[in-house]
Amino acid sequence: MKNCIRSLCNANVGRDFKIGKDTSLPVTYIRSVENPLQDLGGKPASERSILAFFAGGMHGYLRPILLHYWENKEPDMKIFGPMPHDIESKRIYREYMKSSKYCICARGYEVHTPRVVEAIFYECVPVIISDNYMPPFFEVFNWEAFAVFVQEKDIPNLRDILLSIPEEKYLTMMSSVKMVQQHFFWHKKPVKYDLFHMILHSVWYNRVLQIKTR
Repeated sequence: MKNCIRSLCNANVGRDFKIGKDTSLPVTYIRSVENPLQDLGGKPASERSILAFFAGGMHGYLRPILLHYWENKEPDMKIFGPMPHDIESKRIYREYMKSSKYCICARGYEVHTPRVVEAIFYECVPVIISDNYMPPFFEVFNWEAFAVFVQEKDIPNLRDILLSIPEEKYLTMMSSVKMVQQHFFWHKKPVKYDLFHMILHSVWYNRVLQIKTR
């Protein structure tokens, strides 16, 4: 097994994820099979009145800390626990993502979360709070160009960190989020540069890297 390339959603460098050997898989839901671009995007930057949004189950140790510091603390920080699973609540969840500048992607039981890709779908800049997480396609993407990484210990300073980002930089990041969207879609029939091809590229890239380092 030592020569195998593993493709993992739980890409935790603090455990046994090997950079240069293993590949990080995005965690994502299958959108509409017939039309994966349906309900894509969100409000323009000028109409995104919410600074940051999170809603989710209290999985793991980190999310309760997030809610302790930020639930019902600031009007521009929409930080909630689990929402109901009915159709209306799902619509409200999407509207929050479409109306927020930043979407909080806090780790759950493990380092990965589907909110990273969800945020990209709705053109909301991901804020990844998950120490030791290696994001998907790191071999190709400069994630810091379209995502914010916050250390777990800095949750008390989360709002200040986000407010310190210049508007011009935020707009550039939002534009970059739109650019990378195409790489996170599943299609019924694979399309050039979509998620299927990006995963294959990651495996190929790491295989070539292994050969070169032997």
